Amino acid sequence: MFNFFQSTPKNYENLDGNTFKLKYENAPKATLLDVRTAAEFASGTLPTATNLDVTSSQFQQALATLDKDTEYFVFCRSGNRSGSACDLMTAHGFKAYNLAGGIGAWPR
Repeated sequence: MFNFFQSTPKNYENLDGNTFKLKYENAPKATLLDVRTAAEFASGTLPTATNLDVTSSQFQQALATLDKDTEYFVFCRSGNRSGSACDLMTAHGFKAYNLAGGIGAWPR
């Protein structure tokens, strides 16, 4: 009757590091979005990344200021918070991609 083990479908793609970087570099209008805390962001991030802390109470308000015609390439430390951010973003009509494995998965 109930299928408690069925996962809900995602409206975003989890991408490995190489695919994420390639897709980001080839997107006509893209933003690299670091959803870690300000302290984590200050300790080092990816070039050109913008910080928007998904755990902040201001996150959903900040979404209202983002351009829905832009594709967002979202990452955090491990890929969990960025997955949550992608869920929220796609629910609000954004196109978002998650860096599976987090910032460490970004190719050097």
